[in-house]
Amino acid sequence: DSLPVWRNVAFRLMGRMPKAEAREVAVEKLARVGLGPEVADLFPAELSGGMRKRAGLARAIAADPQVIFFDEPTTGLDPIRAATINELIRGIVDETGATAITITHDMSSVRAIADRVALLDRGRVRWQGDLAAMETAPDDYLHDFIAGRARPMARIPE
Repeated sequence: DSLPVWRNVAFRLMGRMPKAEAREVAVEKLARVGLGPEVADLFPAELSGGMRKRAGLARAIAADPQVIFFDEPTTGLDPIRAATINELIRGIVDETGATAITITHDMSSVRAIADRVALLDRGRVRWQGDLAAMETAPDDYLHDFIAGRARPMARIPE
């Protein structure tokens, strides 16, 4: 929070390249997620929630990683901004060929960004497969999770 946005985005680049070049990469990555150069010198507290999520995405892609981890990337966003973040994630994965591993309970996000899905239940993989197979999988718990249906505690298998 004490660094301007561009330095947050370029955090992993600092020391690997000159400061001016790191700033240039940061501004380029901010543009990739729909944030203009005027955002670069702002502090995170000066950004809206959606802008912070996009700046975080810019930081995640700044060093052109092969694997990107996302933890609840749309939490706290309204449906329009969440859809925007999902589109950005999907676009970046398609463009770069990076592997994205996303932890989320937001089934709209799963449908928008996933190729493969795994459902964790009490620390174990309960189901995994292609996105398309998720809808027809023979697992009632999976379908209750997808639909957001309540399960009485007695119905939850041990």
